Amino acid sequence: MAIASKTVRKAALHLGAAKQTPVKAVAKTARNQGKVAATESTAQAIAITKVVTAQATPKAKTSSSVQRALQETSVGLPIDTLEPTAIRPAYWDKACADLVKRDRILKKVIPKFGPVHLVGRGEPFVTLARSIVGQQISVKAAQTVWQRVQKTCPKLTPKQFLKLDSDTLAQCGLSKRKAEYILDLAQHFVSGALHVDKWVTMDDEAVIIELTQIRGIGRWTAEMFLIFNLLRPNVLPLDDVGLIRAISLNYFSGEPVTRSEAREVAANWEPWRTVATWYMWRSLDPLPVDY
Repeated sequence: MAIASKTVRKAALHLGAAKQTPVKAVAKTARNQGKVAATESTAQAIAITKVVTAQATPKAKTSSSVQRALQETSVGLPIDTLEPTAIRPAYWDKACADLVKRDRILKKVIPKFGPVHLVGRGEPFVTLARSIVGQQISVKAAQTVWQRVQKTCPKLTPKQFLKLDSDTLAQCGLSKRKAEYILDLAQHFVSGALHVDKWVTMDDEAVIIELTQIRGIGRWTAEMFLIFNLLRPNVLPLDDVGLIRAISLNYFSGEPVTRSEAREVAANWEPWRTVATWYMWRSLDPLPVDY
């Protein structure tokens, strides 16, 4: 929240200065174009806020206008962090409305981000490999390393990875151990040792138990898979540093938070803890995490 507030204040100061400073015709045109873009962005945010508010009001009926708004905002928008065809998880709007109604912090946080939402990835191996890359490093660093991995192994298939050795992967910026973990993961997929086709019907804990049998995959990595690949709605990754920090800042004024305290806060989020977690991450960094 603090990051977003600073950004808003800087933008306000910038706009204020622009009004006071004489500019040339070209600059005026550029500024007008910027206003159009800003108006469109604001309109998108207002649309999703209206939908969430309408759903969160117990007495409100689902009018035809609200239904149209739901249809418009359920389709992913062509912004930098999403594919144009990205679709919200089926439960996303209902979850947002429910969380806004019951949680005073999320009531403020959710409308800030307009139509941006969790985007799932269809390839299980890629999701797990990316999660291994992202272990214990920043989102930005993980993205940089993954881009190098993609250049080295463009198809991103288990069989292609097995044609490489750990030293080649380490040259992408991976630690030797992480390189070995990804190769071991690829071997599990190729050998058929995993019940990949059954994961969709298995419950969360059963998937976690199977995945954590693989070298380098702990509970956090398995939970990222549940969130970003299987799109499970009620995952609470208490080992995630970003989530704990966000709960500290948003609910405890920055005071240190224990896992037990975080779990108590999250009890109010059920059965939508995935959605609440995703917005907690956004409160720290508006750029959506991608696995």
